[in-house]
Amino acid sequence: MPATPPQPRRTVAIILLDRIVALATAARRVLSGRAGVSRLTWVAVVAVLGVLVATVVLVAGVLRTPEKLAPVTLDPPLSVDQVGTPPAGTSRAQARPAATNPPPAAPPPAASVTAVAPTVSATTGPPATGSPAVATPAALLADFAIEDTALLSYDAAVTITNPGQLPSPQWTLVLTFPRETLRVSAVEGARVSHDGAVWTFVPDGSTGPVPGSASVRVTFRVNGAPAGAAPESCVIDGAACTGLPN
Repeated sequence: MPATPPQPRRTVAIILLDRIVALATAARRVLSGRAGVSRLTWVAVVAVLGVLVATVVLVAGVLRTPEKLAPVTLDPPLSVDQVGTPPAGTSRAQARPAATNPPPAAPPPAASVTAVAPTVSATTGPPATGSPAVATPAALLADFAIEDTALLSYDAAVTITNPGQLPSPQWTLVLTFPRETLRVSAVEGARVSHDGAVWTFVPDGSTGPVPGSASVRVTFRVNGAPAGAAPESCVIDGAACTGLPN
């Protein structure tokens, strides 16, 4: 009697497929035995069967090719040039891969710098510092004169001269009289103020500034007895005037 050939081994995919076919056959029989089954019901059954068949096919593909689930990429082994040849007497555990990058090149030598001390001429002085000198106007001159004498007053004038080329923007004229009772009035060419017997004159619009190589006049009247009424001192910007009577 010949031996019965062994049955082929059934895989999980074949078993699932058989179950789905059996389920579909049973569903067809049940629905065929019922009258009035709608087309919508048939469509739903066919859709369920289609999903089951797709699931079986997917599972079968995965089980047949498990190596495609998680591919692993292995690095190639190091070559002899990368590993290098260990010196004699060195065990394999102590061997180390040779360096693959060349050592950094040494920086180029810095250019030598020779310090050169600045040469200073013996006949040349140190460089000038600060802002350049600004030209200043020359000192003003003043000349006092009594021009007219009356019974109880006299008229006087002070001529202010600028001997320089630059205009002088301001000036101050101070007259000191012998008595506080003497009063100054009718002033022209200046504004006046006083403190006791000391009278101070400053330029108005017509006498300031004083142009270069030019002069301005200040006239006024001194009220009081003319005898012994001449100024005791006359000062223009701190310099004494000329023309005072002795």
